[in-house]
Amino acid sequence: MPAERDNTNHTGRIIDLWVNSWIAALIVGIITWGLIIWCIVAYRRRRNETGYPRQISYNLPLEVFYLTIPLFMVLVFFYFTDRDQQAIDARVEDPDVIIDVRGKQWSWDFNYVLENKYDAGVQAQLDGEPGVPETLPTLYLPVNQTVEFRLNARDVLHSFWIPAFLQKRDMIPERENYITLTPTREGVFEGKCAELCGEYHSEMLFNVAVVSEEEYEAHLETLEDGQLGEEYDRNPQGVEEGESPSSVNDQIGQD
Repeated sequence: MPAERDNTNHTGRIIDLWVNSWIAALIVGIITWGLIIWCIVAYRRRRNETGYPRQISYNLPLEVFYLTIPLFMVLVFFYFTDRDQQAIDARVEDPDVIIDVRGKQWSWDFNYVLENKYDAGVQAQLDGEPGVPETLPTLYLPVNQTVEFRLNARDVLHSFWIPAFLQKRDMIPERENYITLTPTREGVFEGKCAELCGEYHSEMLFNVAVVSEEEYEAHLETLEDGQLGEEYDRNPQGVEEGESPSSVNDQIGQD
């Protein structure tokens, strides 16, 4: 998997759920394949035999066994999945950092809500030349502090995905989704849109820099004051009469 256990407070839990589910599935698979092979060998038609072997289709204990074991397995999978999902999706009442993430064709706007700062992204240009990662929009996060992402889309469906964090969530116009986590390891990680959102979907990339609190504060000092809200959406509420939504999107890209 594209992650270390200590990337966030959730990656270890997600890795354990994923790996243990595969182990359980492989054990079930091995038992099932073994029973199939055993039945093929043990109940094959012998030489000089004719007709069908004795049928057991009305064997009540066996049919109860066929029902209870799969039901038990499903309930076990459901319990652990629901337990971990509840923990991963739980929102923190008072997060240390709130990032309003705005997906747009084809880049990202990052609003640092509590600090009243913003960073407007510009679409990546994948021309085959080196150095593109250094030009991507970069989202800064302080290490070991609780972060709430508020996920919004300006135009079409997008999906906010940081592979190293093992979490991904859809961004739906006029509906705000959330991710809450605590990055626990410093480093630079890749981010991207995971929903086919148009012609330049492949260039909708960004970086995530998990840094110390001092470096985070220093970065905020370089950003503009204010918030980029829904007034920059493709079909925003409250756009002045005569102003086209496309011109608004063009302006946000230039900013």
